Amino acid sequence: MKKMIALEEFGQFGFALYLISQLNLSINYYLLLPAFFIPDLFAVGYLINKSMGTIMYNFSHHKLIALVLIATGLILKNDYWLMAGLLTYSHSCFDRMIGYGLKYLDSPSHTHLGYIGKEKFKNPVDYF
Repeated sequence: MKKMIALEEFGQFGFALYLISQLNLSINYYLLLPAFFIPDLFAVGYLINKSMGTIMYNFSHHKLIALVLIATGLILKNDYWLMAGLLTYSHSCFDRMIGYGLKYLDSPSHTHLGYIGKEKFKNPVDYF
């Protein structure tokens, strides 16, 4: 099942990147690589406490938030909002493709896709 989820996320990731390439933007495309990782900056909430970190991380990695940004870009006919949504969406797909998911409040290692990091080895069910 995990491989099927990864394949599905890979397809969505590739499609989002394709759509980004079709936008008529007057920016340097080398800026897209650092911009791709902006959702990870929301993990700064973990410096406050575990709950705030989890909430901020999940907010920045939630696909519905990305879809709202995409819809805003389409409604306003603004390619920059559209790009922000597509970058957020593609980042979320990429994370899920490699096994990272939305986090539970009990531990940053406990995601909706299973455990990650050292915790993964404590839960044999999550090997597959």
